[in-house]
Amino acid sequence: MTDNLDPITPLKPTTDNNLPVIQALFGGTFDPIHYGHLRPVEVLAQQVGLKQVILLPNHVPPHRPQPEATARQRLEMVHLAIQDKPLFTVDRRELDRQTPSYTIDTLKSFRQELGEQCPLAFIIGQDSLQTIHTWYKWEKLLDNCHLLVCSRPGYESKLSTPEMQQWLEQHQIDTPNLLSQKPHGYIYLAATPLLNISATEIRLRQQQGLSCNDLLPPSIQDYIDSQGLYRQ
Repeated sequence: MTDNLDPITPLKPTTDNNLPVIQALFGGTFDPIHYGHLRPVEVLAQQVGLKQVILLPNHVPPHRPQPEATARQRLEMVHLAIQDKPLFTVDRRELDRQTPSYTIDTLKSFRQELGEQCPLAFIIGQDSLQTIHTWYKWEKLLDNCHLLVCSRPGYESKLSTPEMQQWLEQHQIDTPNLLSQKPHGYIYLAATPLLNISATEIRLRQQQGLSCNDLLPPSIQDYIDSQGLYRQ
């Protein structure tokens, strides 16, 4: 990686009213970051009682084409999007990797910093839950974290096979308070806004010269324009 990115500050587990605070992670390419990323997670945080959500921009995503914007540009857009949102912070350890950003490796890295007893959650969308069985070492995910699932328009709540549905039902909880009482192992399906926004749509609009003001923060639109991103 050629960009000189800021160093990682190691995490320390914290408590609130004698209960461990859940450390929540949300990864993505963020090419670019948009309201479909931010707003559902903000609602999720209210439902679950999250104090902070750590955004993890990917460097080499294993399940999708490579980003059009550079790592530095995507990191800068994430910083701009959350500059007035104290819920969010950024960790760029995945941007340092030259190899694919496998979630299980990232979770183990955080586990080493936080210890075995700190509640750790990984936020995904309903679309990712449907294909989670294709992830690298997916069966180890719940050994390291809880899964917090945001709703996505057009996706079923049930999984594609009886075996995966059984896995979901074995781990699913309806009471988010349980998440802070155990370090990992639960799945919580959140009732978050169904925002039909995608980075693909934003990039297409940019190619066509159309406004994206309803899809992403104005600071991101200004940055995209200033950098000449997504024009081809």
